[in-house]
Amino acid sequence: MITILELINAMSPFLLLGFFLAGIMHAFVPNTLYSRYLAKDNFASIFWATLFGIPLPLCSCGVIPTAMSLRREGASKGATVSFLIATPQTGIDSIIATYSLMGLPFAIVRPVAALLTALFGGTLVNIFRNKCEEVVNIEAKVKPQTKEKVSFARKFISALKYGYVEMMQDIGKYLIIGLVVAGIITVAVPNEFFALFADNSLLSMLLVLLFSLPMYLCATGSIPIAVALMLKGLSPGAALVLLMAGPAVNFASMLVVGKVLGKKTLFIYLLSVVLGSFLCGLAIDYLLPREWFVMPWTQMQSLVEHSHSFLSFNSLCTLVMIGLLVNAFVRKHSHGHSHSDCGCSSCTCANDTCSTSETKMQEFKVEGMRCNHCKANVEKAVSSIQGVESVEVSLEDNTVLVKGNFTPDEVKKAIEELGFSAF
Repeated sequence: MITILELINAMSPFLLLGFFLAGIMHAFVPNTLYSRYLAKDNFASIFWATLFGIPLPLCSCGVIPTAMSLRREGASKGATVSFLIATPQTGIDSIIATYSLMGLPFAIVRPVAALLTALFGGTLVNIFRNKCEEVVNIEAKVKPQTKEKVSFARKFISALKYGYVEMMQDIGKYLIIGLVVAGIITVAVPNEFFALFADNSLLSMLLVLLFSLPMYLCATGSIPIAVALMLKGLSPGAALVLLMAGPAVNFASMLVVGKVLGKKTLFIYLLSVVLGSFLCGLAIDYLLPREWFVMPWTQMQSLVEHSHSFLSFNSLCTLVMIGLLVNAFVRKHSHGHSHSDCGCSSCTCANDTCSTSETKMQEFKVEGMRCNHCKANVEKAVSSIQGVESVEVSLEDNTVLVKGNFTPDEVKKAIEELGFSAF
């Protein structure tokens, strides 16, 4: 328990700063900026998709509907894959957290590795794409969007809500899981366990890859696990493999990429992540000075063993973090919707559907939604359908409640184009 608290103590000031900067990006950077530069089948669109993706604080599940939404809005397949590879590997919050626990070299290498693998994957997709393939555009009629001027104060409040509520809801659970796993590794795994593979970095990387590929690991939650494994003798290069492959790939992302973008694209996507993580890991172990990557986590080991003072700025930040996590958890599990909120002056409800002569309300079950980014993309896609008046998405119940004049098939199609299943 002391180990977990010390890890939180070391990370909490940087996590709070990272969540704040993530909120600022979300509130002040317009969404149209991302799709504007990603439409052409050339290297420039891949490059911009990668640059846009690296600082974005999107987790492994949240990046899927966001990428599919960009695809629907006209982004090329190569740009979409680049975005899928680069975004979950890192983010402004995880870069700062990486610096706090693993030092400046790791904080620099991590986004550089994400950049290289994303450029490689997107370029391969463009090279091997079908020549007759055209950019996907939305064929359904959409409502004209009116731009509303938002004051600086409202944007700032939105940034705080996004960073300290929505992001906490999305990755808080996985961050806690990562810290608990790190604590278990520190206590249960024998010291210098991975030193057995000191002469075979490739084998240790393969073991880490087999462990991390199918799992859901967020970019921030994977950091304490990597630190704990390094304390047990894992090489810095193998730790980078965990930090890259774990957040970038999981079973959910593989299924969606294969379904929406095709099996050939899925193969290139996996090849890029696996090959990129291996090559970057080998470069760290054999080409760069080992001292760059050893000193930070040996200092962390000393911190865990000797520091037991909780009367500090870090401890105050830890208390704030715990409070925010509790608040996010309570808010997430206290929200829901019911038919009493449908807004109909007179209606009869049966089989999850209520209607009047002008409007109707229908509830759809959706599989695959896990975070607020999933929720936001579903709301955006369904709201764009002509005739839809309001949309309520419940992550807790995995439902979408739609009000207006629409056909169910249009709603299902809009949701399924994001990679979810709707019925």
